[in-house]
Amino acid sequence: MSSLIKKTINGNQYYYIVDSKRVNGKPTHINQVYLGSVNEVIQILKEGAGAASPVYSTVLEFGAAAALFDLAKRLNVVSLIDGLAGKRQQGISVGTYLLLAAINRAVAPSSKKMLADWYEKTILSRLIPCEKKQLSSQRFWDHMHYWSEDKMAAFEEQFTQQLVNQYQLPTECVVYDATNFFTFIDTVNDKVEVAQRGHSKEKRNDLRIIGLSMLVSSEEEIPLFYEVYEGNKPDAMQFAVVVEKLRKRYARAFGRDADITLVFDRGNNSQNNLDLLAGSELPFHFVGGLRQSQCSEVLAVPKAQYKALDGAEFGKASAYRTQITVYGREMTVVATHNPELLQGQLQGILINREKCRRELLSLQERLSRWEAGELRRGKAPTKESCAKNVDDILKGQDMKSLFVIEWHETGRFPQFSFQISEQALSELQEVSLGKTILFTDRPDWSNEQIVHAYRSAWHIEQVFRQMKNPNHLSVRPMWHWTDSTIRVHIFCCVLAFRLCSLLRRELKAKGIELSINQMLEALSEKQQLIHYYQKKRGLTETYSLTLGSEDTEKIFDLFDLKQYQLH
Repeated sequence: MSSLIKKTINGNQYYYIVDSKRVNGKPTHINQVYLGSVNEVIQILKEGAGAASPVYSTVLEFGAAAALFDLAKRLNVVSLIDGLAGKRQQGISVGTYLLLAAINRAVAPSSKKMLADWYEKTILSRLIPCEKKQLSSQRFWDHMHYWSEDKMAAFEEQFTQQLVNQYQLPTECVVYDATNFFTFIDTVNDKVEVAQRGHSKEKRNDLRIIGLSMLVSSEEEIPLFYEVYEGNKPDAMQFAVVVEKLRKRYARAFGRDADITLVFDRGNNSQNNLDLLAGSELPFHFVGGLRQSQCSEVLAVPKAQYKALDGAEFGKASAYRTQITVYGREMTVVATHNPELLQGQLQGILINREKCRRELLSLQERLSRWEAGELRRGKAPTKESCAKNVDDILKGQDMKSLFVIEWHETGRFPQFSFQISEQALSELQEVSLGKTILFTDRPDWSNEQIVHAYRSAWHIEQVFRQMKNPNHLSVRPMWHWTDSTIRVHIFCCVLAFRLCSLLRRELKAKGIELSINQMLEALSEKQQLIHYYQKKRGLTETYSLTLGSEDTEKIFDLFDLKQYQLH
């Protein structure tokens, strides 16, 4: 089977004819022929058509944009936003601007200045017809004066409630986490408060950052509520403020008596945060993780006392359950042991151990050369400087326990020898590797429920990882300089992620399980070709769609996107 596919390389789009066949039951590319860029493909079409060649042709992005537009239409996104914005309906509405920006973030993240150019190259130019000048960045931001922070929160509550009802999303257990994004806002800019210097999770401490916290459905990667906050506020300190805000929004959407269990990671553990969860006017239950150093007595329990977890999703994992005092409260603690996790951790330790061994040998060689007089330049080594070098080499987790260092002072300069402790490695495997320690105030939950809830934290990690992907759903580029524009930008990014997550969920329900990136890439293969022919009374056009891969065609049919095709 032959098909026309598109590849994006360094931001440029190129087309190939690909021959595919099933190998071992899976579609496999067996040959590909490079056609060229869009203009080169158009020229090929002209040359191949002979006397009936078109005057000119265009290519429009079709599949991904049409799928997101269709979903937004089914969810009444535009009308919901417009109902809250309070702007007189003339020209492009606030909801239309925000939907276009959200689809842009999902398909081809670009600046608001480039929104009009991108729009003209997509099927949206027909589905949402308007003049290009209406999509200038100035017009866009002029409309955003009607989209304040309180209106964003009102939309979020109504939209989330709609999603929960329509898609039957579970709300009894939600996952909380926070991240941050660096910006390029000038240090001397005093018009923005939310972007501040802080600890960047992307190691860009030289730039201002903004914080983003989120509540995500435990069963899917679907954001329910989010909060933007100042980048200089540590996650653990912001936890109390943000969770209280999110809890109130949750109560307004689903009722004050909602029984909710919050899942969070070890970075948010503190006495104050647990007191908040328990003592709030609207309390949360919780499932969290403990550091191994916090419960050495649990770690010491032999693996023979662990019981296998029931369910295929847990594989060969087992658990030990007990009650201990944590942060002044009696808690249910579940320690899990996962052989697969152990093997992964062990492999990482062995790689790091070998790296440390080589660096120690290199340090030994340098000290020997100093002793032999082969090195004379630079500051002579001392016991203190060498000990610091060794500490730096062994600074990785567990490394100091795996090496036995012995210092010798037989010459002019310090020398040392080392041995690798296999016993220490065996103790690590027996006591700590492969183990995760969870704690909760839900003694009524089974081990399986507790472990399943904590594992769902993976969903929010996927959300944040995706929002830092430069190709789809990226928060960057973020060339915004005020609090209000930053909040609008984040709103568009989160809306884009919600739409993509729901599309992915619909596919999964129909038997196609793809990541969001895979889904968007597959849909993006579907392009619309428009050929313009000279007729006596002017130009006439014909429409056709490129043939995508087997997955693309299947997704295209499942979403019924042919309804947006012109013939």
